[in-house]
Amino acid sequence: MSDTSFIESDERRALREAVAAMARNYGQDYYLEKARAGEHTDELWNEAGKLGFIGVNLPEEYGGGGAGMYELSLVMEEMATNGCALLMMVVSPAINGTIISKFGTDEQKKRWIPGIADGSLTMAFAITEPDAGSNSHKITTTARRDGSDWILKGQKTFISGIDQAQAVLVVGRSYSGTGAKAESLRPALFVVPTDTPGLTYTPIEMELLSPERQFQVFLDDVRLPADALVGSEDAAIAQLFAGLNPERIMGAASAVGMGRFAIGKAVDYVTTRQVWKTPIGAHQGLSHPLAQNHIEIQLAKLMMQKAATLYDAGDDFGAAEAANMAKYAAGEASTRAVDQAVQSLGGNGLTKEYGIAAAVTASRLARIAPVSREMVLNFVAQTSLGLPRSY
Repeated sequence: MSDTSFIESDERRALREAVAAMARNYGQDYYLEKARAGEHTDELWNEAGKLGFIGVNLPEEYGGGGAGMYELSLVMEEMATNGCALLMMVVSPAINGTIISKFGTDEQKKRWIPGIADGSLTMAFAITEPDAGSNSHKITTTARRDGSDWILKGQKTFISGIDQAQAVLVVGRSYSGTGAKAESLRPALFVVPTDTPGLTYTPIEMELLSPERQFQVFLDDVRLPADALVGSEDAAIAQLFAGLNPERIMGAASAVGMGRFAIGKAVDYVTTRQVWKTPIGAHQGLSHPLAQNHIEIQLAKLMMQKAATLYDAGDDFGAAEAANMAKYAAGEASTRAVDQAVQSLGGNGLTKEYGIAAAVTASRLARIAPVSREMVLNFVAQTSLGLPRSY
């Protein structure tokens, strides 16, 4: 069967079932318990790595599974569906693993990819800055040469999971000391071990209940060897975007999984809860919204699968359009699904016992990151419809 078919192959179905079985063994209770205790999901992460799930998209010659973004997004979807959406799945194998696999030297691939693939090494990703969110062209973190070394200086914000990472891929701008303005400098990517002198980070207090925390990161004259530079300093924009389409696909996968999780919780409840001698799920006031949620989630999932298929086929332009559309559709659909699940459970939807209330804040993430719904609409208006640029 062709990989471009929307009917999944036996191999993909088997992978989906295996990931779901593993994630069910942990479940939302484990995930939230870790989050509330300020702990990491090390047991889940390590098992996923040993089973080959984390690095399923990475090259076989460096310890990965040799598959593609379709398979990695499938892993993410099933983990989220079972209450265990791990944000570092988006960051470590999807963004960083992809960039290093495509643009790193042989030595960089040998050094970083095997650990990323088996989960023994986690790599964070640092692009967002306090004054450079969606507009990545305004990044002011600079990298200057000092002999054969590089010196990094700047600040990053909303950097996920750097406290549990052994390294971080930092997006900066390189210059030769000519005094050029930051906006005219060339983007460049650097792998920075998190124990490097001059790199520090502080947590950002969030109302988001997650075992993976957010941080401000400070780079104070961080000295790096020449081989910390990934790829060419002249081609970093292309290298950067090679990692952003997978990020959007994985964001969509996580949101699709969360939508499925919420709908499943609601269906279980309204099927058994009785008022006036009939299950409340028999009433169209509850059954129709849940049916609509299911339709919207399945439509978003189809676009996510299209985006992953196009990406794996090497169609970067088609993948970019589909990935943005999938991210938008999944974010909107999952937010509505979680909201409807709370409403379907009534007061129980706000209790700790039923586990839906914790998803309310988390579901909003899909409308904000890794790219906001408004910036997706800008992209579609300008790129897909040919409308004048608005920003």
